Amino acid sequence: MVKRIVALVILVPLAIVLVMLSVANRTAVTLALNPFQPQDQVLSVTAPFFVFLFAALMFGMIIGSLATWFKQGKHRKRARKEASEAVKWHTEADRQKAKAKEIASALPAPDSRDAA
Repeated sequence: MVKRIVALVILVPLAIVLVMLSVANRTAVTLALNPFQPQDQVLSVTAPFFVFLFAALMFGMIIGSLATWFKQGKHRKRARKEASEAVKWHTEADRQKAKAKEIASALPAPDSRDAA
């Protein structure tokens, strides 16, 4: 419940700001991809300015996410290695417990007269 409230407190104002940004920047602009001939229509895109802003935002988020994912790769690799090692040691412990029970069952039962 708290998680949902926090999400609403963050997402609703963010949505309002994005809508205001879209409305304020709806003028059509041309992005020329040919620096030597900007009037060339083949390598230019005309769209509302907010489209370019959102595209740049999305591109930046994707690049940042990929950079973070690659940077944390060594930690994920170590976690996988330690998890497989933990499974190996748990299996070994279970095997040793079974072996101990087998040995304990093979021993003769303690005699109550000898113990006292």
